[in-house]
Amino acid sequence: MNMEVVRGIMIPFLGTALGSACVFFMRNRLNAMVQRALTGFAAGVMVAASVWSLLLPAIDQCAGMGRLAFLPAAVGFWVGVLFLLLLDRVVPHLHAGLNEEEGPRNTLARTTKLVLAVTIHNLPEGMAVGVVYAGLLQGQAGISAAGALALALGIAIQNFPEGAIISMPLRAEGTGKGRAFAYGVLSGAVEPVGALLTIWFSSLVVPVLPYMLAFAAGAMIYVVVEELIPETQAGAHSNMGTLMFALGFTVMMALDCALG
Repeated sequence: MNMEVVRGIMIPFLGTALGSACVFFMRNRLNAMVQRALTGFAAGVMVAASVWSLLLPAIDQCAGMGRLAFLPAAVGFWVGVLFLLLLDRVVPHLHAGLNEEEGPRNTLARTTKLVLAVTIHNLPEGMAVGVVYAGLLQGQAGISAAGALALALGIAIQNFPEGAIISMPLRAEGTGKGRAFAYGVLSGAVEPVGALLTIWFSSLVVPVLPYMLAFAAGAMIYVVVEELIPETQAGAHSNMGTLMFALGFTVMMALDCALG
């Protein structure tokens, strides 16, 4: 595997680590409006990445199927949605700011469940970066080095606030700064792992690439609709989350078009 690919799949992880480092130089708890804005921005980036970097290339690669070119993308998209639905049901987790647990009953510490929630969120992002770089390694038309880098940068940008959103609430609950930072970094470690596994699997079965692109898109859209959008609308009514969603979508769209 060349260094360009290694750097690409590590960029999103770096974004999470830098965001987690906010715990060292910011107050213990993010303002609710700021957290809502950052969550909306992350949701916008993920939706734009799902469309521009994943679903459209998946459909383009199946152009030879004519009017059925959408079919592999549709199948992969639904498999991605159902996969995240399964993870949501079988992995115990707890979202920051909420007291209601999800998943099976367990005796895990609250901190562990908070980290697991973000880990579930980060897995499809790592897979998205991995499958795009897998397409680049295979020389698939429509996937360029610049386009793969655009996706990695977009995910890293939205991972920065996510790192802060996991580490700072942990600090506010009494966790030490170093430990809160470590938990935030750990939640993002699944991304390069997921990316490497996706590259490996896609290299074994080349025709599966369009399905994998759409799978990553479906998984990310599930996270956005199930978790991020409700969080942007929680509490007192505000349009901030919606406006930041639009900004995140625009930034990711611009990155993909300018670099792709």
